[in-house]
Amino acid sequence: MPPLTSYTVKLTDSQIERVRLDLHQRGFAFREVPYAHFGASKDKLQVTAFQSGKLLAQGKGVEEFVQFYLEPEILREARLGYEHVHDPTILEPRIGVDESGKGDFFGPLVIAGVFLNRAAIDALRGSGVRDSKTVTSDNKIFELAKLIRKTPGCIVELVSIGPKAYNGLYVKMGNVNKMLAWGHARVIENALAAVEKHGDKCARAVADQFGNKRLIENALMDRGKMIKLVQRHKAESDLAVAAASIMARDGFVRGLAALGKEYEVEMPRGAGPQVDEAGREFLKKHGQAKLGEVAKLHFRTTQKISQLL
Repeated sequence: MPPLTSYTVKLTDSQIERVRLDLHQRGFAFREVPYAHFGASKDKLQVTAFQSGKLLAQGKGVEEFVQFYLEPEILREARLGYEHVHDPTILEPRIGVDESGKGDFFGPLVIAGVFLNRAAIDALRGSGVRDSKTVTSDNKIFELAKLIRKTPGCIVELVSIGPKAYNGLYVKMGNVNKMLAWGHARVIENALAAVEKHGDKCARAVADQFGNKRLIENALMDRGKMIKLVQRHKAESDLAVAAASIMARDGFVRGLAALGKEYEVEMPRGAGPQVDEAGREFLKKHGQAKLGEVAKLHFRTTQKISQLL
């Protein structure tokens, strides 16, 4: 297995405070990080304590940090290398599903499904593949996506819904969760077909909890109805879902960049003042009729930028 370069664990408030004090005593340099209690680094090791309670260690020396400090002094139990004992399902072949672009006014909605067999799970554990929301660099996303695609035993399927198709589906379905369920079901079906073609087997798919579980179950077809669907909050902690998160983000970033290049307007992510300004610039250049080709029209941003012209 490659050296461990990333490790995530959930801690209590008191444990996070203990880590803060210990890192200060060990000479770590502290910095402010959005949505985090603190970020700290020393040599090539970075430790971030998020407000959600998640502690993320990245870089060189992660394995030593976990085994010789975090486990004996904070967790008081050995977990690294024993994950399969605590949760035997982490070694089982499965499909992970996640999406990117749901909260972005500009760009597509991309849903990714990633199947990992046992060999792929072993290869990607400790590789740095993690929830894409904790990766701040697009280049790092591209690097991880390339790693996932070339890993033997890994199958990637994408459903990319461009803005024009997205707006049509939204009018038809009237609900983002229904659209997500449809996309999740399609990507699971496509992944299962590819798994079958490659001679592998899959009995389980894991996805984030975003609505009534039956929305996805009802949208699944013959192959999908034969497997167990697991939906849970913070599903990105699962390696297969984390891989899907990376692939979905990779697809979204590339799709957004392509739209910006085609229409010669820089399109920021998310929603906010920068997005409003970019929206007004787009309307001045291309007009209201073209907005649906680059943006999700049901966002309140549409009305806001139209009024401010």
